[in-house]
Amino acid sequence: MNGGSGGHKAVNSDGRETRRALEAILFLADEPMSSGALAQAVEISRREVDDLLRELAESLEERGSGMTIRALAGGWRMLTHPEAAPYVEQFVLSSRHTRLTRASLETLAIVAYKQPVTRHQIAGIRGVNSDGVLRTLVDRRLVQEVGRDEGPGRAVHYGTTSEFLERLGLASVSDLPSLAPHLDDAAIESSSG
Repeated sequence: MNGGSGGHKAVNSDGRETRRALEAILFLADEPMSSGALAQAVEISRREVDDLLRELAESLEERGSGMTIRALAGGWRMLTHPEAAPYVEQFVLSSRHTRLTRASLETLAIVAYKQPVTRHQIAGIRGVNSDGVLRTLVDRRLVQEVGRDEGPGRAVHYGTTSEFLERLGLASVSDLPSLAPHLDDAAIESSSG
């Protein structure tokens, strides 16, 4: 058997290489994989695939892995271990709290101070298309649709969410700091330049 590219069997006497290959495939798969598809990928029988995956699942459980392999929805799937769920959930939720980009902060400030505001108005103020940034802010639940224009096209109006207020420790948007002192400084700097 050569080590070149193309299909080759990952079979050895103890099945270790084949188990490794199956584990790697399941790690990458975004949906349950049938025994038939896995058998074809590693060039062994479906029964051997099922046996090796059961062994692998037992091995993961015995060593206290954060991952598990389960047969579900007509195939095999690698999942996070149920006992790790609270930690995984905390991690996923905290990743929403990652720092915002400068473009996101600019867009969020425009929405916060000008709400309700349309995409077109945001783009006019920023001078660039802000659709992607706006989608990110909606996904992070900092901005939401708050209404629509009555005119042609019925443009969506955006405003901040209660989560935005919670994160900033504000009771309402009226508690946002005034922009006037910052605008005065900017006007002074631009007139003296």
